[in-house]
Amino acid sequence: MQSSSRRSGAAAVLNIGEVLAQLNADFPSVTASKIRFYEEKGLISPQRTPAGYRQFRESDVERLRFVLALQRDHYLPLKVIREYLEAIDQGQTPENLPPGVSIAPRMVSEGLARELESRSRRLSPEQLRTESGAGLELYETMLSYGLLEIQDGSFDDHALKVARACTSLAAHGLEPRHLRPFQAAAEREFGLVERAVGPRSAKRDGTSSVRAAETAREIAELCLSLHSALVHARIAEMETP
Repeated sequence: MQSSSRRSGAAAVLNIGEVLAQLNADFPSVTASKIRFYEEKGLISPQRTPAGYRQFRESDVERLRFVLALQRDHYLPLKVIREYLEAIDQGQTPENLPPGVSIAPRMVSEGLARELESRSRRLSPEQLRTESGAGLELYETMLSYGLLEIQDGSFDDHALKVARACTSLAAHGLEPRHLRPFQAAAEREFGLVERAVGPRSAKRDGTSSVRAAETAREIAELCLSLHSALVHARIAEMETP
């Protein structure tokens, strides 16, 4: 039976058993423990649910095929394969690939791809206001309270998300001056994330930096899930007679 994500046309999310089923025809010796070993070595970085279950996407499966083929057909050590993946994650074509080895276009993890896209997109103040629906007064107030930071005369995609949230909250009577605690909380949560990934991000190689960023996003999502659960628990108290 197909998963709901595949039935709906959304990007497929697979569990480790479904990944094994996809790989088994070409790599019958692959096991769940081997996949977990590759994750420990930083060759793949599947997403995790709040409960800790691995979620694999097409990019993770493509990376696994790449690793498995290089090990089976060319007997390459993981150190060399990791260097190839590092180059791919940086948008480069690895040098000295064995003959016949090709790179799938989806091998860069989706989280990293979204991050790279958000970094490259820049919006002018006018574009930010238009896409977020913020009026001039609200825009200037968000700037004055530090909720928005303009860099080189433009904003990134994260700023657009902030502006959209502030615009929607303003419709409920929550003005930027009321939202300053969110900025302080974000700084505290970032401190926790930075402390958790610090040893990995301190390494100078590109692969470690990429994995540190992906781990940081995962921890941030877990922090948001915790925050949401705590707030909803208090809201539930309001409903108690």
